[in-house]
Amino acid sequence: MSNEEGTNRRDFLKTCVAGSIVLGSSDALAFGKSAKSRVVIAKDAMLRGKDSAIDPTRLSAMLDRAMQAFYGAKDALGPWKRLVRPGQVVGLKINSLVGPAFCTNPILVEVITQRLQQAGIKPYDIVIWDRKNSELEHAGFRLSSVAGRVRCMGSDAIGYEDVPEKYGVASCCLSKILTRTCDVVINVPMLKDHWSAGLSCSLKNMYGVINNPTQCHATGCNPAVADVNMLPTIRKKIIFTVCDATSACYHGGPFYKPEYVWTPDTLIVGSDRVALDSTAVHIIERKRAELGLKTLEAEGRPPLYLATAADAQHLLGTNDPKRISLLEV
Repeated sequence: MSNEEGTNRRDFLKTCVAGSIVLGSSDALAFGKSAKSRVVIAKDAMLRGKDSAIDPTRLSAMLDRAMQAFYGAKDALGPWKRLVRPGQVVGLKINSLVGPAFCTNPILVEVITQRLQQAGIKPYDIVIWDRKNSELEHAGFRLSSVAGRVRCMGSDAIGYEDVPEKYGVASCCLSKILTRTCDVVINVPMLKDHWSAGLSCSLKNMYGVINNPTQCHATGCNPAVADVNMLPTIRKKIIFTVCDATSACYHGGPFYKPEYVWTPDTLIVGSDRVALDSTAVHIIERKRAELGLKTLEAEGRPPLYLATAADAQHLLGTNDPKRISLLEV
């Protein structure tokens, strides 16, 4: 590690680290004012081979380190056995919008499905999903609804509820994959800059769950992102986030612009989506600063929805660095 990298890492940790209490719920603040939310960052500088392709074995090891650190577990399966239980239908809500050049990495999704099966979840009880069949196929995922196999499908193939769930400015019909198929969902977003909201990560990935995401983009997606995440079924069923930051964009997002993409070779995991996204913002801002770009606030697009999600009306988690316990492994 260079002196500059070491300094950057220390500065980042000083900004974010505090305490060591692990929460088992996405509603972090429900545990009281003294509670702290753990976010784990796992990195591997050797993740890619000479051809820049991700090594599946190293990615699997990186995910294991992250999950074991979050749960304080001694083995790779312990975290998954605490997170889910046999008999549940477990959804993996990915991000396939942009296509194969910039989507939730299929290798990461495959590793997660392996760990879930090893923890006792039957293949057919695992559902990889996003908005559209066409987007999933374009991104390199194989559609499937065959008995005995891991399922993969788009909400457009199943449909949305007729009656919307409502909170604040959000009035949305939810995917039937969420409401009727899955018992719990593991959120597997990407780390992206966003042209108006500043950040697209775990909270905003829920726009792929609703029937009307276009209507939720006004005023930098604030308070819409927070309000969407307050919809009862989303709040109840999204239990954990594994953020794919093996590739990420620091500008021009959420769409793929190769000149703004870099490879942090990182995973970010946690149960508090607000804390995780607040940590993600620091990663993007640090990269922007390294390249001499303005801060998101200076560009007029700070992710204000994070403060809204943390306020007394939402209580979805914390954006306070003093209440985020950040562990880097």
